[in-house]
Amino acid sequence: MTPTKSCPVVLRINNEIEILAFQHPIAGHQLVKGTIELGETPEKTALRELAEEAGISGAKIVSNMGLWDSGYQNQVWSFHLCITIQETPDKWTHHTSDDGGHDFNFFWHPLSEPANTEWHEVFQGALSFIRTALTTYMDSPHK
Repeated sequence: MTPTKSCPVVLRINNEIEILAFQHPIAGHQLVKGTIELGETPEKTALRELAEEAGISGAKIVSNMGLWDSGYQNQVWSFHLCITIQETPDKWTHHTSDDGGHDFNFFWHPLSEPANTEWHEVFQGALSFIRTALTTYMDSPHK
């Protein structure tokens, strides 16, 4: 499989594991992700998208979490576990130039909480993939 999309996974522990997510003004709850441009690695895309969509710069990839065939528009996603040096509040809004400009409202979604209907189906599947990949990562002797 060759990835077409890249997704930076940013987690925090606040009584439980939470994942960075945002409310798109038109398309519901989402994770940061973007198209891998020609000549760009999935890792570079993940960090670029994190800066463009969330305003988080200076992040670092600590692990590649694998590839997922989303079953949506022939998209294959590459997931990357990231850490940030930038402090991230509980909620914030970041203006992005995507699709003519939008304000994305960021929040932390408890990873143990099922994704409700506010999440697009593809992102519900992405959250499921991430949960499985994290379990595998945590059980790995090489973490």
